Amino acid sequence: MASCCSRIKELWNRLGKLKKVFLTINIMLIVNGLVCIVFGALAHSETLDIDTDRIEPLMDTITVKTIQPLGAVQSLSIHLILLGVFIVLFTILVVVVILYGAVRPTKFVQVRYSSLMMMFVLWTFFVIALWIYTKNSVNEMKDKMVLALNHFKADETTNSNSISNSWNLLFMILDCCGVNAVVSTTNDFDATSWCTTSGSCQATSSQIPKTCCLNVDENTYTSAPTGCHASVNSGTYNAKGCHDVLKEMLLKCSSEILGAVIMILILEVLAMVVGSILPLQSDDA
Repeated sequence: MASCCSRIKELWNRLGKLKKVFLTINIMLIVNGLVCIVFGALAHSETLDIDTDRIEPLMDTITVKTIQPLGAVQSLSIHLILLGVFIVLFTILVVVVILYGAVRPTKFVQVRYSSLMMMFVLWTFFVIALWIYTKNSVNEMKDKMVLALNHFKADETTNSNSISNSWNLLFMILDCCGVNAVVSTTNDFDATSWCTTSGSCQATSSQIPKTCCLNVDENTYTSAPTGCHASVNSGTYNAKGCHDVLKEMLLKCSSEILGAVIMILILEVLAMVVGSILPLQSDDA
């Protein structure tokens, strides 16, 4: 290990100042590429619980300008991971090539490096645009969720209406209830057919779905306490609205992601600038 570090230090000392700057920028790109991979993986993992066939009917109804917020977040996370992976692999190759002098840096930087880095710059701009589009779609999904709640037919997961079933599953998965926060017996469900036409709410035996009660799952929600679904006693049900919970989940780490991508873009531009100057310098520069 010591001999390896000594060898790297020796190679580093042989480099000119500009090459050291160039390598430093590429090493920083490697670090930021890894950061993008981590944030992309975190963003994607947040969507796994609701990315199921049984929740899909509901998610398909929540579209903003033909964009499904869940799908947009997944697309962003995948692009972020791929961008990070390719940047890391490419810049590791650059560091090895320049540090060990496997090829003449002039030709390598002028032709291959600059062309590929330009592709990364364009890709990064695309990821930033996708981030903006994704955030806007998530911020505007509340009205669509309110409309989608009109499909709620019964507080069960075996109803003939798949969207209604999806809502019930969502309540239990995200520990939320309705679209807006539930604070009393007057809530978002009052306008649904479950309360106006037929169902336990219309029969006044329930004010909120049993699936909104605390600590219930698909096997236990049918035996939820009446103090929860009938009386809506505080502390017996999930009071948070699903809009706020879903929005928080989909936009988790969004600011950090934007910061990491902007840093990647700055480093890419710096790498291109220094890379274009490097061939013009002497080998000791």
